[in-house]
Amino acid sequence: MNQMQNIEHSEYPQQGSGLTVIVPAYNEAASITDTIKSIQTQTMPPEEIIVIDDFSSDNTGELARKCGVTVLRPPANTGSKAGAQNFAMTQVKTPYVMAIDADTTLAPDAIEKLMPALDGPNMAAACGFVLPRHVSTLWERGRYIEYIFAFTFYKPIQDYYGKPLISSGCFSVYRTDILRANKGWSTRTMAEDMDLTWSFYQAGYGVRFVPEAVCYPIEPHDFHFMGKQLKRWSHGFVQNVRLHWKGVLEIPFLRMTVAVALWDATVASLAYMILLPLMAIFISPFFLLGYLIDIPAVVVPVLYTAIRRREVGLALASLPGFFVLRLVNSVFLLNALWLEMVVHRPLKVYEKGH
Repeated sequence: MNQMQNIEHSEYPQQGSGLTVIVPAYNEAASITDTIKSIQTQTMPPEEIIVIDDFSSDNTGELARKCGVTVLRPPANTGSKAGAQNFAMTQVKTPYVMAIDADTTLAPDAIEKLMPALDGPNMAAACGFVLPRHVSTLWERGRYIEYIFAFTFYKPIQDYYGKPLISSGCFSVYRTDILRANKGWSTRTMAEDMDLTWSFYQAGYGVRFVPEAVCYPIEPHDFHFMGKQLKRWSHGFVQNVRLHWKGVLEIPFLRMTVAVALWDATVASLAYMILLPLMAIFISPFFLLGYLIDIPAVVVPVLYTAIRRREVGLALASLPGFFVLRLVNSVFLLNALWLEMVVHRPLKVYEKGH
């Protein structure tokens, strides 16, 4: 069936921003309207918004059409977010294209803050600051601290050296010609955004992180959905290491960043889950103090951001959730390493994380 079928042209006014926003959506009726409205009310609106209704069984497409945006519906589910985004690329006519998850809303000036980052030479992509939209359950609180820590501490350092580890898939902007030269988003791993970022680096392009550009995705609220997301992310990371390791070794700072992530996934995880408990049991309970090593390193940057955002109470109440999530993260990463690298059972089925 021709991919041009089922296209409904946008009624959204042209703004001359040179930007098209694509929103992959599968059964996102609960959030798609809020996402579209947050894009339409930007201080720098895009020229077009394209929603890919990826063969949803709910009324995602109908709700998107009511917002007056372009809606594409493939003849069958594409099987992944990357597939849905690639389906829309034939309709992109602007020099810049932005990908936003269907459960993600933007701060009013997010696009205006993000776009200038692509002005530099050889810049292929730029990403913004990510914060959970809802912070109430244990898992949402853990993710809230995880994001504050990562985007306040790790990401600025990575950006300083010109090598953010990943241009986040929930909110990133790209040069259309460079993205097309890369043949869009690859479906060969479970982490298409990491795959794309590392491919850009190996091709000689740059990626920027802009902390002033803020987005708010809906994060998994319980263990069932968090487990699906962590499984996909963990396998995706390991798959990308296997795929890109030779290229990564040739890029100094990226090489170090990936090495630290692998260390954290293996040695640190094993120490947290096995070594420290065994030493506490057989040698001395004082070895349990090893669990406190991370606390100052995490609390300082988290509180710095929380004070600026006037969310100190929320941050302090969410810290236990972070350490629970860190432990669960370790289990999923070790399992992914075992399945992908040792027994060669790669994850191939893409499952939504909420």
